[in-house]
Amino acid sequence: MAEDIYDPQFVKGVFDRCSDRYIAFSTWCSLGFTERWRRQCVEALPAPEAPAATGYDLMAGTGEVWPHLLKRYPAIAGIVAVDISTGMHQRAMTRLHAHRAHKIAFIEDDVLSSTLPDGGADFVISTFGLKTFNQTQHRKLAALIARCLKPGGSFSLIEASDPKGWWLRPLYLFHLKMVLPMIERFLLKGAQDFAMIGTYSTNFGDASAFARMLEAEGLQVSYRKFFYGCATGVCGRKPTGRMLPPS
Repeated sequence: MAEDIYDPQFVKGVFDRCSDRYIAFSTWCSLGFTERWRRQCVEALPAPEAPAATGYDLMAGTGEVWPHLLKRYPAIAGIVAVDISTGMHQRAMTRLHAHRAHKIAFIEDDVLSSTLPDGGADFVISTFGLKTFNQTQHRKLAALIARCLKPGGSFSLIEASDPKGWWLRPLYLFHLKMVLPMIERFLLKGAQDFAMIGTYSTNFGDASAFARMLEAEGLQVSYRKFFYGCATGVCGRKPTGRMLPPS
């Protein structure tokens, strides 16, 4: 019987095994675009209304979005990072962000099973975690974001996507499906875990369906494309019942 690649324990295994090389692999093999897209995800996040805002980084991985988030909004009081992978969080704290640890708390859990409190977050952000969920899980995630945000709370999520309609799409897909597995096989000698990241990305498609799920939960949503659709994202707010200034 084939394994369910969206089962939480399968996902945890993939990212635990590749955590020690994830930062270098994702940066070099995306030609630096992952870092650019993280910054753009933060730029798309509507400004939190609370000066000392607290919020969630969902599917936080190695926490590479935190420097961008804290640079743009230095008054942020706290970030709760939620991720299922022990290895990814340890990598984040020991290699990148030990000096930011006073602002970071961590929940190691499947985000869809976490008992995050209702209406407690000024913001929700997530970079490159959407691909690890199937459609049913995306609906649960949309409901979770709507439930966790305070009225007026903001959100921004981004994911590598399938750039349908772009004339260089065949080359992009060749890079994901052929080049990345070859790099892993011959240079990293891994267990095809990085190749799974390419599989998740191509299966994902784009964030347009997720945008509609967020709208169905009553959120104000903007859908965006980055670099010809090689990444797509959603951002917006939870309504308050009053008009909010543009961000």
